[in-house]
Amino acid sequence: MMPNKFSEDAIDDYLPQNGNRGYRVSRYDLELVYKVASNRLAGRAEITAVSTGVRDRFALDLSQSLTVSKVLVNGYKVAKYTHQQGKLVITPSIRVPAGGALALVVQYAGTPKPVRGPWGEVGWEELTEGALVASQPNGAASWFPCDDHPSSKASYRISITTDTPYYALANGTLMRKQTKASQTTWVYEQPEPMATYLATVQVGPYRKHRLEAPRGAVPMQAVLPQRLRAAFDHDFARQPEMMAVFTDKFGPYPFDAYTVVITDDELEIPIEAQGISTFGANHCDGHRGSERLVAHELAHQWFGNSLTIRQWRDIWLHEGFACYAEWIWSEASGGASADQLARTARLRLAHQPQDILLGDPGPARMFDDRVYKRGALTLHALRLRLGDPKFFNLLREWTTRYRHSSVTTDEFMDLAGHYSAAPLRSLWDDWLHSLPLPQLPPPGAHHA
Repeated sequence: MMPNKFSEDAIDDYLPQNGNRGYRVSRYDLELVYKVASNRLAGRAEITAVSTGVRDRFALDLSQSLTVSKVLVNGYKVAKYTHQQGKLVITPSIRVPAGGALALVVQYAGTPKPVRGPWGEVGWEELTEGALVASQPNGAASWFPCDDHPSSKASYRISITTDTPYYALANGTLMRKQTKASQTTWVYEQPEPMATYLATVQVGPYRKHRLEAPRGAVPMQAVLPQRLRAAFDHDFARQPEMMAVFTDKFGPYPFDAYTVVITDDELEIPIEAQGISTFGANHCDGHRGSERLVAHELAHQWFGNSLTIRQWRDIWLHEGFACYAEWIWSEASGGASADQLARTARLRLAHQPQDILLGDPGPARMFDDRVYKRGALTLHALRLRLGDPKFFNLLREWTTRYRHSSVTTDEFMDLAGHYSAAPLRSLWDDWLHSLPLPQLPPPGAHHA
């Protein structure tokens, strides 16, 4: 049997158990049936992949809360499969050659539960009435068999059949909705490549409504309980304006539309999915108390969802950018300037332990708030060094060149180097590769 503990074979040191070698997935086709009252999920996953080498067996990530009843490889029933320690290991009856098509079908069912880890519980979560999926970083296996690693991006079709009164949402465009007696099937198509942790399903007592936006703007909608509608209309009213600011600063919005889900339950933090952000009822307070988070989640559509890190150690490329977007929005909407917010954040960070290396924070600390803030400060230091025109040209080129693909810190540093006459090595060394917190350059001090 294939060992479940990978060492030198690990795809990512931060999550050595996740991700699998020997194949590359191009598409997931998921047929899900979900019973809200019993939190029961039945699924059929069709996975289209290509083998990258001759192997006796292939592994998929799949939680032990789900039981597999059938596995097919290229139309043949497999000789054998084992499902232990979160790995579904499949031995095809006919060996697949390198570069050969790999069409996997897995039928499974169970009571989905979140995956426990150093970052709390992630993945499929039962709500008071319904369910949500928030998988960052490794919760996708809580609801479908997958190659659960951010560099593994694929297109998706997600079909969800659930009890008729409920609204069901998944990534992409709603292609079809069909009601038969007490059940409704919702079919979504997500053509742009998506990392597994960004795939989501949201089921609840929701209604959909479109947000008013200028002609030609990105279509935006909200899916939420009726009781929260008035607070939502106030709290999220500036989202079209926010979208306009971000498309100006970061380049074109990378997807067809944007949906915000507000759950009926309270959530500790909002979470991003591809084309979708999920907030709790507590983030709709009628006072715009969470507008900073609204900006943060929207920015993730560029930084995290379109451009997705290849390795978790580069998490600052997601969180530092989304945090910096909060400051850009504040500046653009008449609040404190990015420079004021950066200097305040630096002052606060200076009073905290300086024991996190931004360029490699370690798995236990990759979601530490200091990574978010120091990441944003790194971008502000770079902006001060380059000046606004070059800095925002860099961001727009970054999102264009790597649209819908995987990225690394080295690639960002390399691209930034093209915008500066002087080497940026000392800036990267100070902010990314050293523990002590550097000083920010004085405002308007660019000399690139």
